[in-house]
Amino acid sequence: MTALPERAADTTAEHPWPVRLLSMKVGEYIEKMSVVWVEGQVVQLNRRPGSSTAYLTLRDTDVDMSFNVAIRVTALDAMPPLQPGARVVTQVKPAFWAPRGSLSLDARQIRPVGIGQLLAQLEYLKANLAAEGLFDPRRKRPLPFLPRTVGLICGRGSAAERDVVENARRRWPTVRFEIRTVAVQGVNAVPEVMTALQALDATDGVDVIVIARGGGSVEDLLPFSNEALIRAVAAARTPVVSAIGHDVDTPLLDHVADHRASTPTDAAKAIVPDAAHENQTVRTSRERLRRALTLRLRHEQTTLDQLLHRPVLAIPTAFLDVQREDLTRRWHRASETMHRRIERDQDRIAYLRRSARVLSPTSTIERGYALLTRVDDHVVTAPDQVSPGELLRVRVAGGDFGVRVAGYEQTSTDLTDPTDEGASDEPD
Repeated sequence: MTALPERAADTTAEHPWPVRLLSMKVGEYIEKMSVVWVEGQVVQLNRRPGSSTAYLTLRDTDVDMSFNVAIRVTALDAMPPLQPGARVVTQVKPAFWAPRGSLSLDARQIRPVGIGQLLAQLEYLKANLAAEGLFDPRRKRPLPFLPRTVGLICGRGSAAERDVVENARRRWPTVRFEIRTVAVQGVNAVPEVMTALQALDATDGVDVIVIARGGGSVEDLLPFSNEALIRAVAAARTPVVSAIGHDVDTPLLDHVADHRASTPTDAAKAIVPDAAHENQTVRTSRERLRRALTLRLRHEQTTLDQLLHRPVLAIPTAFLDVQREDLTRRWHRASETMHRRIERDQDRIAYLRRSARVLSPTSTIERGYALLTRVDDHVVTAPDQVSPGELLRVRVAGGDFGVRVAGYEQTSTDLTDPTDEGASDEPD
């Protein structure tokens, strides 16, 4: 007989292990494991009369995964009665049953998870989720003013469903609901609520989703503090309203939801407006607008009446007449000023012309004087400027002629022209 491989890594298609050997190897490996404390949720508990062993199903608190647990009845009797949905911690030793290839747990001790421990775990989870930003108010979305359809997740036939639907329709009679009924406590609550949430989030026309449940114990409301559900709500595209329990109940769902309602009734008030209130608001606004328009029209009419009684509008040409008269006065004033200025300038020009005529050499020559110039055209003004025998040019009124200097003598005769007196009088 061919020897079987010792290690799993040595097996091949030609040299496989038989099932019995694999079962034995798995059993040996599991047998080497030490005891371990495990936390979970009791789903089912079976106690057979006369049997010293009870069997329960222990489910993971977050995902759909469970183990069968065998425990002595004496260990169960040493603690308060277990109810389905209770959270426990148990010390177990993994056991492998080779004939069926199944893994189970043998419980040595079992303890209920106390309220204090549950609250401590919730606070720890709350701090971690807050550190990730899942509770940041800036990520919360506003609720629509009037949603086309309201998605409602609640227990079947529950008071929460009735409170939300009836109060919402009392406020806005035509509101539409898309209702998903789920388990709201126990081991099935989290997966069913998440499935309903994802379905409503993907439904076209659902503008807001309400997750509603009545009050209950801390254990009853634990599904609404489940980490997987909290992350699903944070990832939803549709605004979510949390309406779990009463005012004193604050599951973690309240922190991640876009709006927290203290009760299902308050959720109904948050998701739809009050039709009567909105109608009254419209009527009030319409009346306010009507009064404002009336006052404005009266004010404008008064202004128009005042304008119509002004002289400028009573006699439309009055304003033009006044402006025409003013323009005429300004024209006459400017014309008179211009004439006076022209006359004054003409008088000054005449004065300057007379002065120029009196002072010109020609005028002096015409009065009997002569102008002597040398051959280099320099004017002779004194006897010592010429020499005897020098040829000079004499200019008189009728023309000019040449002369030769025979001699000269100094004289002091005053030759002032009496006609020059008064020539400097300038007109005003």
